[in-house]
Amino acid sequence: MNYKKLVIQHQEKFWSILSDLIEFKTESPPGRNSATNQDYIETFAKSLGADIDRWTFYPGDDLLVADFLGSSTEDSQTLILNGHVDVAVVGDTSNWTYPPFKLTREGERVYGRGVADMKGAIAAALYALWIIHEENIELSGNIKLQSVIGEEAGEAGTRDALERGHIGDFAICMDTSEMAIQGQGGVITGWITVRSKQVFHDAVRCKMIHPNASVKGASAIEKMQQVMTELRKLETIWYETKTYRGFPRGTTTINPAVIEGGRNAAFVADECKLWITVHFYPDEQYETVIEEIENHLAKLAEKDEWFKDNPLSFKWGGKSMLEERGEIFPSSEVPIDHPAVQILKSAHQAITGEAAVCSNISSVTDAGWLAHAGIPTVLYGPGIFEEAHAVDESVPAEELLNYAAILLKFIVDYLT
Repeated sequence: MNYKKLVIQHQEKFWSILSDLIEFKTESPPGRNSATNQDYIETFAKSLGADIDRWTFYPGDDLLVADFLGSSTEDSQTLILNGHVDVAVVGDTSNWTYPPFKLTREGERVYGRGVADMKGAIAAALYALWIIHEENIELSGNIKLQSVIGEEAGEAGTRDALERGHIGDFAICMDTSEMAIQGQGGVITGWITVRSKQVFHDAVRCKMIHPNASVKGASAIEKMQQVMTELRKLETIWYETKTYRGFPRGTTTINPAVIEGGRNAAFVADECKLWITVHFYPDEQYETVIEEIENHLAKLAEKDEWFKDNPLSFKWGGKSMLEERGEIFPSSEVPIDHPAVQILKSAHQAITGEAAVCSNISSVTDAGWLAHAGIPTVLYGPGIFEEAHAVDESVPAEELLNYAAILLKFIVDYLT
């Protein structure tokens, strides 16, 4: 079967789907605006015979999984196609040449918010499923199309779908990857809190800081300086001891992003909070990274009696940067020897005429949650990272059609 010919022959259907998706203004933040977009995907998937599971994640933002059941009931493979319908904030449109929420074709490229990140890929998946339905192609295995929200604002919609039971044997996170088969490092945010058990008037400071101090106390803000010094030391240790192929040495970092502390000028600060962002390699788990940081900072109590009496507290991650001021993006390694990866590489070469590249992305996506759930996962999608949040976001039209053809061939080859 000539999959590319099929895709090109019916391509007006693809452009119609993509045009419809781009018109939904699903910017995040603010979010809470994707219900009508999910209505569209639900209606489309139902027309192809899918069973729908849809539930509220946040008011105005639903999660949706469309199940396409194959003909085999025993030992059949289940493929997850994962995508997020939220898009990056547009902001001031005065620098846009093309309207952000209308699909525009100009020369060899198409423009609009989300064509690269990542409604172009979702449209390609819907189009491939439409062709399978129209051509009466029988699949023995199953497909779960996960249409989630929140990826742009660190909201773990994919995690929620997995916890609801929507798992599979192999997953493609269809986010932007330059048509390379990719893994990724991970990111977790955390709050470190220094809190004094005692509260002092600022006039008492003179009795706390000099050699003849009569009051045992400290400013939480000044104590946080010691914490930050130790975090910088740990970054150096990681630089010297950790590497991963394809990543520059020192990619593992602990960024002191936000600091909050003190009551007002009449008090010695009794509390200080530090918001950190931690990057780690694809072969590391965020649980282990958390343990490393906490164990390293525990050594402060060995050096300073004050920390023994006033231990640090930690709050890690969260399901939403908007609601909880915290996020987790687990890491993901390419399962290079998995049969599905070999089938995907073959499909890529058959459609593009070029060997598939296997690499790692410098950013993070929901691929990490799929991998963290124990599902062999790859990040594989159209568009380049630089276009993802850009003014006049665009992607080559041919690349989107190639991607649809690759998905179509891969699905048929993997699930029949």
